[in-house]
Amino acid sequence: MSKICIRKETPEDYYAVEELTREVFWRMYWGEGQTICDEHLLVNKLRNVDAFVPELSIVAELDGKIVGHIIYSKSRVVDESGKEHELLTFGPLSISPEHQGRGIGKAIIEQSFEKARELGFRAVIIFGYPDYYTRVGSRLASEFGITTAEGNTYDSFIAWELYSGALDGITGKYYIDSIYEQMTQEETLEFDKKFPPKEAFVPISVDVLLERLSPDARKAIEALEAKSLAVIATKSERSLRKLPGVCDETIKTIKDVMREHGYSWGK
Repeated sequence: MSKICIRKETPEDYYAVEELTREVFWRMYWGEGQTICDEHLLVNKLRNVDAFVPELSIVAELDGKIVGHIIYSKSRVVDESGKEHELLTFGPLSISPEHQGRGIGKAIIEQSFEKARELGFRAVIIFGYPDYYTRVGSRLASEFGITTAEGNTYDSFIAWELYSGALDGITGKYYIDSIYEQMTQEETLEFDKKFPPKEAFVPISVDVLLERLSPDARKAIEALEAKSLAVIATKSERSLRKLPGVCDETIKTIKDVMREHGYSWGK
């Protein structure tokens, strides 16, 4: 494989980056009421908010083609006294489907972390796929005494210290820029017109998994109230192993079904 070039994003990269993001997230989990992914619009909007950190908008290029991108914005933890601690969040992180599994994601994360340290940032917290990000050193945000803005914590709520002890003494609720909550489906559909037409994705029913599970395991997965495999993909292997009726055979079946339908899942 040719050498990957990891560099800062330029304005000339914007369209290619947004198109890559659209391709990567087209089949990912969508929230209730969504009919199309909006991550490519999010990338576009993040570049225009005060929280955006342009030095950390980084692309991976291979043979003149952009195959990866990561984008960062400032976030904060607010403790019980009301004191704010500035941190970072990243995302979307997009790696071209045909180039996944080659270490590009890890390389772009590690290089962006190095740059973030140079800029004086102390930590990164995101909502992401825990089974993937544990491979690059993530920890549960709850281990640092940090919760979501609503006071909750999840396996998908994860953190990295950019240097040892960076989060010592920092606890509280985590907040990201409001732009993440301001996009509408109508706006996304209009924005999507700037790209080549793409066949709408119909989420794959969770029934294709349920029919291959034992009765006890099926009951446990049904309790998640997930309607599609895309939702199952957001659950960590760790969290599913805790469910009653889920055993090693169940986990293997889930991995097999997810792989058959184009999802990488599990440790």
